[in-house]
Amino acid sequence: GFLVGGSYGKMGAVVLGARAALRTGIGLVTCHIPSCGKLIMQCAVPEVMAINDRAEKNISEIADPRSFSAAGIGPGMGKEKETQTALQRFLGNCMLPVVIDADALNILSENRKWFSDIPPMAILTPHPKEFERLAGKTANGFERLRKQIEFSSAHNCIVVLKGAHTSVTEPGGTVYFNSTGNNGMATAGSGDVLTGMILALLAQGYSSGNAAVAAVFLHGLAGDLAAGKSSPESIIASDIIDNIGNAFVKLRSSA
Repeated sequence: GFLVGGSYGKMGAVVLGARAALRTGIGLVTCHIPSCGKLIMQCAVPEVMAINDRAEKNISEIADPRSFSAAGIGPGMGKEKETQTALQRFLGNCMLPVVIDADALNILSENRKWFSDIPPMAILTPHPKEFERLAGKTANGFERLRKQIEFSSAHNCIVVLKGAHTSVTEPGGTVYFNSTGNNGMATAGSGDVLTGMILALLAQGYSSGNAAVAAVFLHGLAGDLAAGKSSPESIIASDIIDNIGNAFVKLRSSA
């Protein structure tokens, strides 16, 4: 799997994504990061391989991802001008299953003409504010869901709209609502964890739709197990990662 992200002061997002991907069974992760983050990454996640960008503090050009089975892009990436150009080139050339999150979504929302560069069946994982930037404002949850369905269809992508009851829409109009998770998961880095989990399932050969739905369910279940050990108020993103294995155990025991 190939994970692209990070910028000066935001390396934690890629660290969390990479750790989550490893805990979800990805096997190998290579992270493309700004060169300021190489020590952070190698020390925080020694299991990960790192490609250092020529730029010190941000992503400026992205390595060729063709040797990987899946890609994820966006966590902690920032919106520098050269980062935006790098994203456009990456999306235009990306033939892999891909999950697009965080700053990559914010860059797209500022460059709507690039929507046509979104690879077929890409997975977009916005929270409500990010989705509003992408698709426009709505008056209520029902309107937003309708926009989400329309966006998936118009751009041939899967949208994971994160929230209290995360919804996943497919281009054909199918909608899934997640039944796991708790309000303690609305914590810094939780979305980066989900991106890593989706990347891991894509890399293991799950279809985009199945990877999105399964990762959202597992992510929520891991968060519920974390809350059960302390309380929702005290959950941090690393607690979710630490309970991914327990979530797999619970799934198997209830199968």
